[in-house]
Amino acid sequence: MNTVKDNPFQFSCDNKRYRTYSHYLKERFGNKVFKVSLNLGLSCPNRDGKKGFGGCIYCSEKLSGDFGGNPAESLEMQFEKVRLAMEKKWEGGKCIPYFQAGTNTYADISFLKEAYEKALSFDNVVGLAIATRADCITEEIADLLCDISKRTYLVVELGLQTIHDSTAELINRCHTYEEFLMGYRMLKERNINVCIHLIDGLPGETKEMMLQTAKEVGRLSPHAVKLHLLHVIRGTRLFDMYEKGLVRPLELEEYVDIVCDQLELFPQETVIERVTGDGAKDTLAAPMWSLKKLCVMNEIDKEMGRRNSFQGRLFSQGQ
Repeated sequence: MNTVKDNPFQFSCDNKRYRTYSHYLKERFGNKVFKVSLNLGLSCPNRDGKKGFGGCIYCSEKLSGDFGGNPAESLEMQFEKVRLAMEKKWEGGKCIPYFQAGTNTYADISFLKEAYEKALSFDNVVGLAIATRADCITEEIADLLCDISKRTYLVVELGLQTIHDSTAELINRCHTYEEFLMGYRMLKERNINVCIHLIDGLPGETKEMMLQTAKEVGRLSPHAVKLHLLHVIRGTRLFDMYEKGLVRPLELEEYVDIVCDQLELFPQETVIERVTGDGAKDTLAAPMWSLKKLCVMNEIDKEMGRRNSFQGRLFSQGQ
């Protein structure tokens, strides 16, 4: 029987030692699939005063939608602009509309339903991705998402970042880990695919804390995980802290080591949607090495190779 240990590349089409998103989508749909970022112009409860003000300390005024669409434009216009650009790179590819900026379950349910259905009606669409917060999942919204998930490939992306409530308070997340679990369980009980976002390098967190987060998330066995480096973006409260010397961004070698340790702790079935993120060149203050995204990914590949390791090597459901 062929095991992951015998062939650590079996979950990837590009010699990665982890289950890549591109490989998963190609296996599922038979061809290239790419996301098309859309922006509904929605806010967040830790920004508009419902739970707090200012948003998370690292979040820009675009609410993590720096590469998303323009909310002043119709969804159709946003979709077509990105789709046409993507098709120049991947001719004949399929699309997954991605509601990325802001909290995309934080609105009247009739408005959300109309937006979701509109996105699903566009040409060459094979699924839907919705970024939100776990504390913005209600039973009513979960039922709506359940209905959609029965008709298409739906992934609900939850911004957890860390399991540690002390860090959550520092970054102004404005909800606890227990609140996250309540929203997560509502989705899982309805068999809805969930992607959990994690950020490495948050202020005050040690490597051990980041690995504790990975272990706990691994135990939850989510459909997918996104790993992200903490970016210091100009104009944010995190940037103010950075200028005062209160934040030390991770070095490349540190980040690579942490990510490889985390990959070993996730179940082999969990899709790794990304192992690093993009920072806008004109607003990124640190760490500047993160702009070389391919270099970061290559260093992760090399370190996994040096270890002769693979995703899930240290995973245990009872960990």
